Amino acid sequence: MVADAPTRIPLLPLGIATWFGAGLIPKAPGTWGSLAALPFAWALLHFGNMWWLAGAAVLVFLVGWWASDVYVTSTGQADPGAVVIDEVAGQWLALLPASASVWWHWALGFALFRFFDIVKPWPIGWADRRLKGGFGVMIDDVIAGVLAGVLLYLAILIGDSKNLF
Repeated sequence: MVADAPTRIPLLPLGIATWFGAGLIPKAPGTWGSLAALPFAWALLHFGNMWWLAGAAVLVFLVGWWASDVYVTSTGQADPGAVVIDEVAGQWLALLPASASVWWHWALGFALFRFFDIVKPWPIGWADRRLKGGFGVMIDDVIAGVLAGVLLYLAILIGDSKNLF
């Protein structure tokens, strides 16, 4: 069952904020948003490189800030679950160290990002509670993505140097 799309939001920011409707899936929309971000991240890494993915993450952050702000202003909700463009930006940042062809990079990058996004340790939780509007919706997931990316990078270094994976 798909959640009803809010009718007070113009179609373009609604489509962006919900990542083409992924955020309208009623159970665990953040996880669905992160999963929906993966094919795009893979394509950017496979056909481009980490700089393409980094540039796309910055672009998604900026456009997502606008779309999230329109959504929040239109609905009056502080951080609506249906808004998953923040998960897209964060997930892409988490995957920056990943190789397009190494499955465990993707599994660990996904798991680390979801962990940080759900548990929200400092400074993620601080940003989630204190910062408002479209920027507030986006920035906690960006921080989660950066932290997940750093840990993924360290895991890749350990895996490459010790052949653990």
